[in-house]
Amino acid sequence: MQRLFTVLIIVGMAAGLGVGAYAHDTLTAADAKDLAGYFALVTGVFLTLIKMIIAPLVFTTLAGGVAHMGDASAAGRVAVKTLGWFIIAGIISLSIGMVMVDLLQPGAGFQAATATTGGGPAANVAAAAAHLNLKDFLAHVFPTSIVDAMAKNEVLQIVVFSLFAGFAMGALGEKVSGLVELLRQGAQVMLKVTDYVMTLAPIAVFSAVAGVMTTYGLAVLSTYAKFVGGFYLSLGLFWVLLGVVGFIAIGRRFPALVLAIREPALIAFSTASSEAAYPRLLEKLEQFGVSNRIASFVLPLGYSFNLDGSMMYTTFASLFIAQAFNVPLSFEQKLLMMAMLMVTSKGIAGVPRASLVVVQAVLPMFKIPEAGIALILGVDWCLDMGRTCTNVIGNSAAAAAVARSEGQLRAPEANAP
Repeated sequence: MQRLFTVLIIVGMAAGLGVGAYAHDTLTAADAKDLAGYFALVTGVFLTLIKMIIAPLVFTTLAGGVAHMGDASAAGRVAVKTLGWFIIAGIISLSIGMVMVDLLQPGAGFQAATATTGGGPAANVAAAAAHLNLKDFLAHVFPTSIVDAMAKNEVLQIVVFSLFAGFAMGALGEKVSGLVELLRQGAQVMLKVTDYVMTLAPIAVFSAVAGVMTTYGLAVLSTYAKFVGGFYLSLGLFWVLLGVVGFIAIGRRFPALVLAIREPALIAFSTASSEAAYPRLLEKLEQFGVSNRIASFVLPLGYSFNLDGSMMYTTFASLFIAQAFNVPLSFEQKLLMMAMLMVTSKGIAGVPRASLVVVQAVLPMFKIPEAGIALILGVDWCLDMGRTCTNVIGNSAAAAAVARSEGQLRAPEANAP
């Protein structure tokens, strides 16, 4: 059944690619825009249903998982291991992006003057970037109301509240065993809701790909082939390195982990939405053998702090724009840019066009024209698919590695229902 579902998702991607390209080539611009709007409506409904699940699922799984850990020292040990993995993975991701863009020089000779600066999406990204700073981020981490945070799907704020609630329930022990069990049952209900929603995934994948291709067509890929190809080559190198580290940290079961998460990874790739993949990813990791308490702890943190693909993209895109505008940067400046991107990329997983916002915020710090963001808007959707899929794979590897180090990665035979 799972293999059939994966096949249906791939078929949906292929059909969307063909239908969208045909519509782009045969319809007028106005008709293509209208058709893309209908495709976007279908995709939007699916993503809205996913967002409906995220807040209660994160709260029930994370708070319940921390409570089940018992003493605070165990939770603290897991947190240190998790954040250590995230920081190291982030540095590696940023470094690969910097080295590859320097080697490939995709922006050299690019016609930067063709960038549009009059408004539209570029103006929206610039407006969002104007409010992106460390002070606001730190103030935004802590919720004034958990109800408000859940209503707005503020994942990082939900994580903070869930950690406090989980530690409190762990400290109270048997006094709140009924509440902890209620959270466990709530998580099971939300996972069942996820199963129902996921039956629509192949249709949503088709609509997402068809809508994008109807709008842009295949020509945009050939125009930016060096930029797009260079970024995906960089992602490929990161995946290879992640595989090596995965074999070291997880052992021979790493290939089985990749197979286990292929369905949520495909959903993330085709919809360019980490949220769309989260519920099924949590379920697949538990089926693979990662304990619920580890998976429900690591994944929510990963969605805010472990954005391997997104961080690589911010480095690659920023230096691409610098090359396009012929702005020379010293090695020290590039290291400083990496440090800024490491900080500013945290906690923005729920921000629309989050990676673009980060890039737009960093450009003025190095005297790179902010108008350069318009150079990458046309193909951002294509790159977003790869970086989102990478985020999902990276978080999965982190959860499995931490589980194994804690002795909470079950043997394959224990996965059977």
